Amino acid sequence: MERAYDHLLSLLMTVKIAPGERIPIDTVARQLGISQTPIREALSQLEAEKLVYKTTNVGYRASPQMTPEEVHDLYTLRLLIEPYAAACAAEHMDDEALSILQAIQADMDAVVERDEQAYARFAEADAQLHRLIAKGSGNRLIEETIERLHAHLQIFRSLYQNSAQPNAPEVAAREHQRIIAALLAHDPAAAEQSVRDHLTCSQQRMDRANGTSRG
Repeated sequence: MERAYDHLLSLLMTVKIAPGERIPIDTVARQLGISQTPIREALSQLEAEKLVYKTTNVGYRASPQMTPEEVHDLYTLRLLIEPYAAACAAEHMDDEALSILQAIQADMDAVVERDEQAYARFAEADAQLHRLIAKGSGNRLIEETIERLHAHLQIFRSLYQNSAQPNAPEVAAREHQRIIAALLAHDPAAAEQSVRDHLTCSQQRMDRANGTSRG
């Protein structure tokens, strides 16, 4: 089931299965060379995460596209959770996590230096960093919540890459560098504040790119 879940999640997050599109279980099963049972189990899990939905006589479809207002609200929820998770993670960084942070830092440096594949590298490094923070919180429910929120956001980003501000990856990379520095220094207060600042700025960039205004 895990293989089927990872495959479907990847298709959804890269919008190879577009929002609202029907998901043919038999086709996916043939692609993976497995029975339909693990596909159905994976879809059931994705349904619980609000990434797909099931309708009578039709089957599963990818969830509808999020509105800019929903994305704004998603960021608001992240602001309530992730700064706390970062503070916890800063206190519990082990050698493996520190090594991953250094690799993420290298990718972020490449983005600032205008690497040719800046957006792709930024997106992967961004996902790795937030995943590390989520896991580092030491709280399974927080970790699962952050993972779900990030999946929804990544789908929206994939649809709207071209409407993002041109310098957004470079600006966000610098914000991430401050987060990484705080985590490497095992500084909970700095980690919490740097994540809060980053999410606030990211929310504002997304609002401007999509014409969402909150006064």
